[in-house]
Amino acid sequence: MTTRKRYTARHRLIVAAIMMALMTIPITAQTMNQDKEPMKRVTGIGGVFFKCKDPQAMKQWYEKHLGIPQDPYGYTFKWYEQRDSDLVGRTVWSPFPEGTDYFGDPSQQVMINYRVDDIERLVEQLRQEGVTIVDDIQDYEGIGKFVHILDGEGNRIELWQPLEEHDE
Repeated sequence: MTTRKRYTARHRLIVAAIMMALMTIPITAQTMNQDKEPMKRVTGIGGVFFKCKDPQAMKQWYEKHLGIPQDPYGYTFKWYEQRDSDLVGRTVWSPFPEGTDYFGDPSQQVMINYRVDDIERLVEQLRQEGVTIVDDIQDYEGIGKFVHILDGEGNRIELWQPLEEHDE
């Protein structure tokens, strides 16, 4: 019984030491990356886009049955970056015509738009990691910057660096 207690105490000590060592790895790696602080990659969902036969009818169905109001593109949900903040975030919900080529592969039915902080830096890093960048970064006045990439299974993903917007 005494041996078991020593083993358990020693076991806990070993596990604690391993946990402490693992917790220091990211700090060490961050410190070794010179002056740059670790880059945030995705900061949130910027939009959900899906194909359908009749986008207008779908918008009406979702408004009637689920209470999602309509705008020309579907609907934009407005939210705040942090509690007690005036920094506004937006997430777009948008039905697309089933024949759209915006998603790339015609068999792809859904495309997710991810919000990012620094699209140029992220695209460069993704290139270095061998990720397929589909197009050049596009800057849309009043909206922000966009680029498309392919995930590990070839699904098209949209990255968006929104303009900073404050609530009035």
